[in-house]
Amino acid sequence: MINKLIGAAGLLLSLAALPASAQVKQSIDYIDPLIGNVAPLLNSNRPVVQLPNHMVRVFPRRQDHLDMQITDFPMLVTNIITPQMVFGIKPSIGEVTDTGWYRRLTYDHDFEVSKPWYYSVLLTDDRVKTEVTTGEKTGIYRFSFPAGVKKNLLLSHYYPGGEYDIKDGRVVTGVEQVDDAIHSQRGVAYFYGVFSGSPETGTKDGDKDWGKYSVLGAVPKTTYMKGKRVWASYSEKDANVVEFRYAVSFVSIEQAKKNYDRELTGVSFDQLRDKAKMAWSKVIDKIQVEGGTESQRRSFYTALYRCYARMVDITEDGSYFSGYDKKVHTEKRTFYTDDYSWGNYIAMHPLRIILDPAREADMLQSYVRMYEQEGWMPEYPKHFGDRPGMFAMHSSIMFLDAYRKGVRNFDAAKALEGNVKNEEQATLLPHRNGPKGQLEDFYYAHGYYPALHPGEAETDPVAMAKKGTKRSAVAVTLGDSYDSWAVSELAGELGKKDIQDRFAPRAKNYKNVWWDKPGMFMPKDANGNWIDIDPLFDGGHAGLDYYNENNGWSYLWYVQHDLKGLRDLMGGPDKMEAKLDQLFTEGVGRSKFEFWEKFPDQTALIGRQGMGNQVTFHIPYIYNYTNAPWKTQKYTRLLLDTWFKDNAFGVPGDEDGGSMSSFVVFSAMGFFPLTPGIPTYTITSPIFSRVSIDLPNGRKFTLIANKCSRTNKYIQSATLNGKPLRSLSFSHDELMKGGTLVLEMGESTKAKWELP
Repeated sequence: MINKLIGAAGLLLSLAALPASAQVKQSIDYIDPLIGNVAPLLNSNRPVVQLPNHMVRVFPRRQDHLDMQITDFPMLVTNIITPQMVFGIKPSIGEVTDTGWYRRLTYDHDFEVSKPWYYSVLLTDDRVKTEVTTGEKTGIYRFSFPAGVKKNLLLSHYYPGGEYDIKDGRVVTGVEQVDDAIHSQRGVAYFYGVFSGSPETGTKDGDKDWGKYSVLGAVPKTTYMKGKRVWASYSEKDANVVEFRYAVSFVSIEQAKKNYDRELTGVSFDQLRDKAKMAWSKVIDKIQVEGGTESQRRSFYTALYRCYARMVDITEDGSYFSGYDKKVHTEKRTFYTDDYSWGNYIAMHPLRIILDPAREADMLQSYVRMYEQEGWMPEYPKHFGDRPGMFAMHSSIMFLDAYRKGVRNFDAAKALEGNVKNEEQATLLPHRNGPKGQLEDFYYAHGYYPALHPGEAETDPVAMAKKGTKRSAVAVTLGDSYDSWAVSELAGELGKKDIQDRFAPRAKNYKNVWWDKPGMFMPKDANGNWIDIDPLFDGGHAGLDYYNENNGWSYLWYVQHDLKGLRDLMGGPDKMEAKLDQLFTEGVGRSKFEFWEKFPDQTALIGRQGMGNQVTFHIPYIYNYTNAPWKTQKYTRLLLDTWFKDNAFGVPGDEDGGSMSSFVVFSAMGFFPLTPGIPTYTITSPIFSRVSIDLPNGRKFTLIANKCSRTNKYIQSATLNGKPLRSLSFSHDELMKGGTLVLEMGESTKAKWELP
């Protein structure tokens, strides 16, 4: 054994000695967290440093990749999309003055290194190299200063009322009062940190005078300096490299100290970084690909990395703080939070069911615990409670999908109970939580959500409670049809026939907003009269009156649970194909600035199909329900090649911490969970000639695309474990048993397949 280890070490050393061009790249070498760091219109991706699915996530605070100044560096980010940060740090040189806290830091992208486990940047004004790496609940910042200067580290808060205390000259404890009134997120984070060496340290109260710092490119007013601040100063003779090591907690300062001792005792910066790299290698190596281009591999593995940003483990020594009853709980099982069920049910949760079903079970059980603690099944679970999110309650789909795919280590009966309560007692309105109102009562009685005519004033008190958002009547009806189907189906799996029968009719509610005249899902008023709008362009800002974030052409396909029923509404497979062709080939009939003023989320257009929002991810795969499944193969390739490039603009919309990335991972591999809740995958054209998935049961699933190329992108025939496939699909059970799916690729589009 020792000889083998020595031999392996020698091989690694010999590989390291090779020039970079001669070394074989590992999967993690293709990851570039800077991909997609400039949004087309709305939220950018961030170069997140973290362990897979763990609590501490950090990245430099800046607007996006094109912002040439960094405000500071957080110790923890609780929301990576619209960044919500706690406990900031930044370096400065010279005397400690207020300008050091308020001045933004210039940098050069050519001196920036971004990896999932490590980030570094050279701050050009002061020539300070800043590095960071993270553990589960910890992190280490390392700063390399020029020789012969006075060196400072400055700590601040992002919210008012934060406190810091210094003990023994170098130990810092802190409390951050998180108060995001916009998203109803309020809570407390705790902090324990240690400066290296023997600096002079002190505290300073916040300064309320913003104006005098405006010439310095002051930090935005959304950052508060009203709480305590801390400084540590090193003399010109002290070491040029200084560190700040820290741990965070949502339980207490004492728990933060325990987290620090457990993870950082006797551990150097380099050791923590190398451990994090090994953790990433372990999860990324579960999928190995061959073929494709360098650019495609970079996009693919970066997308896979982003699928581990959520959910996050907030368990600390068997305890966790719950934002759902505001208590600390002790439990052996891991507790996770931070999810967007509305977007992540589509592909991210299904991907985790394949790669890590045990973790998926823990995450679903966390949803159950949240329901038990608060009394509602969460929609957008966050660190300090459920964030009021989009319409519909898609956790029901996640529970059903996992259960039918053999993930059973969660309380399915309690999950069903919570989903039934939400469906029967909670408001369906977007961006609101809490009890139902008159609109839900109408929906239960009539099978559709009533819409207002253009210009008609809102009268419902629940809808009026939150200014600026609308009913989204068509979107709510369609989304709840899927949710009700999932509740009914899970009830059937659990032998709850009364619940199954009660919700089964609601699964067909989508038909109540189908209007034959335009062949679209359209709004109806409370009297049953159609509201004759232009579904391409009308619907209020972002479609919030009738649709939501997208127009009626996107919602035309929002019937994932009953695509055969949708096909029948359209008049059969050929008419469905023609409608899809119209979607992909006809424009929006407006200039870009006119269209995006109304629908800023509906970016990445190909014709009328926008790939920048979750509502549309499944649409290219609906061609598999027509007689032209080759068009699914054509358009998934085109979408990946066009909108998912390996550069700063390489994500075409709000990625939302894994939802869009999981679409990329599945589509690049050549199959997709078209209807979560039905344990079947639909097949498309892979961009790689070979994909191998290491399954958690020790088996391997391999997809081989013979003669795969840019032009040989159409499937001519397919076999699974040597048996010919008649339709472009296979089951989850077949995948998890392992085996080999072989696709013969070519240029012809004439292959015939059975309709699903």
